[in-house]
Amino acid sequence: MRIISWLITNAVALAVAAQLFDGIRFTGPVHGQEEIKHKLLPLLLVALILGLVSATVKPVLKLISIPFILLSLGLFLLVINAAMLGLTSWLADGLGIGFHVNGFWTAVGGAIVITIVGWVVDGLIGPEDDRR
Repeated sequence: MRIISWLITNAVALAVAAQLFDGIRFTGPVHGQEEIKHKLLPLLLVALILGLVSATVKPVLKLISIPFILLSLGLFLLVINAAMLGLTSWLADGLGIGFHVNGFWTAVGGAIVITIVGWVVDGLIGPEDDRR
C-alpha cells in the first residue's frame, strides 16, 4: 500500500509542476478527456522513474556533495533535486514516454514544486502510522 501512495504522491506532484511551468510538459492533447486518457499512463511511468532515480542516484549525489551542501547551507540540495528531475526527463525521453523539462531554472522551480506538493499529498494520503 505504501508503494501505491508513494506513486500517487509523485504523480500528483509532477502533474502540478507540469501545470505551473511551461517548460515541464507531457506530449499529447492539451484539453479534456482525451488529455487525461493520453497522459495518465505516462504520468505514472514518469512518477515511477522519478522515484527510482531519487531512491538510487540522489543518495550518492548527496554523499558526494556534502561539502557543497554545508557551504550553501542546504541550498545545493535544490541543484541536486533539479538534476534528478533533469535525469528523469532524459530517461523518459530515451524510453519514448514524452516527458520534457526545458532548462535548468525550470528544473529548479519544478523540483521545488514537486517537493512541496509531495509533502502535502503525502501528509494527506500517507498511512495512519506515518501521521502520528
